[in-house]
Amino acid sequence: MVYLLISICISSFLFVIFKLFDVLKINTFQAIVVNYFTAAVLGFFLSNNLVSFQEIPDQPWFFGAFLLGIMFILVFNVMALTSQKNGLSVASVSSKMSVVIAIVFGVWYYQESLSFIKVIGILLALIAVYLTSSKEKNGIAQKNKDFLFPILLFFGSGAIDTSLKYVETSFVAEGGVPLFSATIFGCAFILGVIALLYQKAKGTLSFELKSIFGGILLGVPNYFSIVYLLKALSTEGMESSTAFTLNNVGIVILSTLFGLFIFNEKLINKNWVGIGIAVVSIILIMSVNG
Repeated sequence: MVYLLISICISSFLFVIFKLFDVLKINTFQAIVVNYFTAAVLGFFLSNNLVSFQEIPDQPWFFGAFLLGIMFILVFNVMALTSQKNGLSVASVSSKMSVVIAIVFGVWYYQESLSFIKVIGILLALIAVYLTSSKEKNGIAQKNKDFLFPILLFFGSGAIDTSLKYVETSFVAEGGVPLFSATIFGCAFILGVIALLYQKAKGTLSFELKSIFGGILLGVPNYFSIVYLLKALSTEGMESSTAFTLNNVGIVILSTLFGLFIFNEKLINKNWVGIGIAVVSIILIMSVNG
């Protein structure tokens, strides 16, 4: 459970960093590319695995890591755009409601338990996520056209959560999480560099020095958020449906509170009700898992 709590805190902080990019006018994509380089270097440095760089493509999890690298850089950009255009709470609900995808996959593929209390807890968690993230724009509920990025973020985040669990449990050996995570970030970085080179060839690239600092600021917590989530998922007795639900509803609550206290995002009555329901859902799910 400690690993899960650490992952929740770090993941929530990522939304704050994305918001700061907007405030400080940091080029989001450039910072994201640097972030993946930072995370990859950190992962390789902290890995105790004796596998050499040349042997990494021969690892059974490499193809999965490569696909995850593609999804990471695409979804991370969508997450940044959602945080900036729709706010922290909308970005968190879009990415964290995707827990439904991971839950369905876990119950179907891993034959995970689904008791009555657990079902109630998960349903309450989903309701809490929605209520906590309900927003008004100038006193008017947001229109459907404002949710293009949140919808993309929903499906992208669900695909990442499900794929991470599957590849980690199926192909990653014990103690191999740091190297596996570093390889994902390394693949994402390479794809990002290719995109930057394409911009350079078109004459549309103007690299900013502050993107490097922003990328480092983002890369360190990003790396550890994935590592601790994977550690939580590999904890004995912790089912993925439980871990993802607790992780996602926890991030929604914390990122919403960050938005409230750091960026003065206004909370309406629905948000407070959602936070209360979220606490109840966490208690129910923990009672079943405990």
